[in-house]
Amino acid sequence: MLLKAINPGKVDKLNELRDWVFRQVHTKNLVYNTCWEDPRCDRELLEFDADSEIVMITSAGCNALDYLLDDPRQINCVDVNPRQNALLQLKLATFKTGDFADLFALFGKGAHRDVKALYQEKIRPELPEFAQRYWDKNLNFFNGKGIRKSFYHYGTSGTFAWLTHQYLKAQRNLYDKVQQMFEAENIERQSAIYYEIERKLLNKLIEWVINRHVTMSLVGVPRSQQELFIDKYERGALGYVQESLRKVFTKMDLHDNYFWRLYLNGSYTEACSPSYLKRENFDTLRNRASKINTNTCTISQFLRENPKAYSHYILLDHQDWLAANNRPALEEEWLLILQNSRPGTRILLRSAAEQIDFFPDFVLDAVEFEREKTLEMHEQDRVGTYASVYMGIVK
Repeated sequence: MLLKAINPGKVDKLNELRDWVFRQVHTKNLVYNTCWEDPRCDRELLEFDADSEIVMITSAGCNALDYLLDDPRQINCVDVNPRQNALLQLKLATFKTGDFADLFALFGKGAHRDVKALYQEKIRPELPEFAQRYWDKNLNFFNGKGIRKSFYHYGTSGTFAWLTHQYLKAQRNLYDKVQQMFEAENIERQSAIYYEIERKLLNKLIEWVINRHVTMSLVGVPRSQQELFIDKYERGALGYVQESLRKVFTKMDLHDNYFWRLYLNGSYTEACSPSYLKRENFDTLRNRASKINTNTCTISQFLRENPKAYSHYILLDHQDWLAANNRPALEEEWLLILQNSRPGTRILLRSAAEQIDFFPDFVLDAVEFEREKTLEMHEQDRVGTYASVYMGIVK
């Protein structure tokens, strides 16, 4: 704050540089190799049925597959990063051409011993052209060789997960304690282990790393979103992370928390994995996979080109960025959403802010935001990294 008062020009240039770094990270890389939104909470809030026609941000595609279990009519996945759509297309092609063992090896363990043959002989012919080009170059993500032996340690957020994994492995006792947390017999024991190791997990070195803009960019947090929480905490971004970890590791049962198990270990287990990786769901999802389509564009572009009265929108947290960087685009997106909704359409979004203040007045007039159940689900969210969640219902 003092720097702004002394020399706002330098601050502006620094912020421009930070935004440039974020754009470079996000326009040239696969960012998310897994979804960081809890679909169990989403499905409770959104109440999908056979008439549901969904528009959602693709991310890593895990949750779109999870939503298929409710048998909606159609899921339209939209992402400005074609690599995210290429990942979902790889998953869909694996359902279509492989078996459960192939699927779990690739996306459960993050490595397949015969990935090259599987890809060339079965999966590649089912992929669209961009996805073919991308995976032709990056199939090594799944070969289990080299220093990064899991797909989940590739991509930008995966790189940070790998660094975290290496940090834990370098301190054997710390790594063992983390594993004990996941196997603890009750929350009391789990919580006791966490507080025993928190100081080592979040020491001064980690504080310095977490508070770097490049680090936040790697895990998908732009400068504008960082500014929603860093001033609130004495330790900056690390304070936000610390609060999130305390919620997850001391107040919630970790036995089915596949998000953090994956992040800290680099793989799932069959007992602790997303619904799309459950053996009992394989045939169901394979039969319904054709209901998902992918679109590389913005939400607004998709709605202009595909006008329809959709029943659900899942916007993740991207409106945090729009609110800080492009208000006209935020208002246009909301106008198009409302023009392409029906009475009762449900709109789900998350934020790094504890309270969103960027909804245009016309949105507040047209949408009723449900609070009681939304807050209940937010408290049960196994990820724990968002400060707030909103579920609006079109009047």
